[in-house]
Amino acid sequence: MCGRYAASRGPEDLAATFEVEKWDPEETLAPDYNVAPTKEVYVVLDRPVKDADSPRPVRQLRRLKWGLVPSWAKTPEGAARMINARAETVHEKPSYRRAFAARRCVVPADGYYEWVTGTQERDLEVEGKKKRPRKQPYFVTPADGSVFAMAGLYEFWRDRTLPDEHPLAWWVTCSVITTEAETAPLAAAPAEGPRALADIHPRMPLMLTPDRWDDWLDPSRTDPDELRDLLAPPPTGLMRAYPVSTAVSNVRNNGAELLKELEGPEEGTLF
Repeated sequence: MCGRYAASRGPEDLAATFEVEKWDPEETLAPDYNVAPTKEVYVVLDRPVKDADSPRPVRQLRRLKWGLVPSWAKTPEGAARMINARAETVHEKPSYRRAFAARRCVVPADGYYEWVTGTQERDLEVEGKKKRPRKQPYFVTPADGSVFAMAGLYEFWRDRTLPDEHPLAWWVTCSVITTEAETAPLAAAPAEGPRALADIHPRMPLMLTPDRWDDWLDPSRTDPDELRDLLAPPPTGLMRAYPVSTAVSNVRNNGAELLKELEGPEEGTLF
């Protein structure tokens, strides 16, 4: 799954990386080393510019709230529970299928955090029978230092309690797509700890390699069967993982020190 990640890259960096044509310098977000659900985050999307002369989709860098609110929802209260969409069912779930067909985005990150615990507790979580306790956190990031481009969806929701001209009348929210975690060896594994991403957690964010960005963001692609081909996992061996301080488990902690690699785990786990 993806329940916490780091995003320190600024808009200039992201605009250059994704060849963004439009972004608002006044909407800059500060580097965030502990991004949690319901926070505002950067996303990259292709969409016509409002009130523009041309209907041509324009690649934009936007600020959206993490936690998708379906357009038909009566209230936004469930957003914190809809931070992830499963790749296996995203095309058919009522909350996601419309966005999957027409409103796809990339959620850029440095990498994501995941917590390791015992094998039996992880199996129970997969079955949905028990929420596992968080123990030793690991940071998962591309081994070459490149941006971690997570496949995402975005949606619009209208707050009918507010007038049209109110700045909060429309919510634009997003969700990260997850897939089964890789069982192949990590590109760089810690001396003590997991050897593959599946050893950390059974799920992982779906990473999009640069060759898939244009197809994923293209709003003219709407056929669900064709789109599902884009949900294939990336090549293995691109990621590294290392233990970080348990301070990241507290959402109030936020700083570059959270990404510091530890020599070994602070908390005992199945390893």
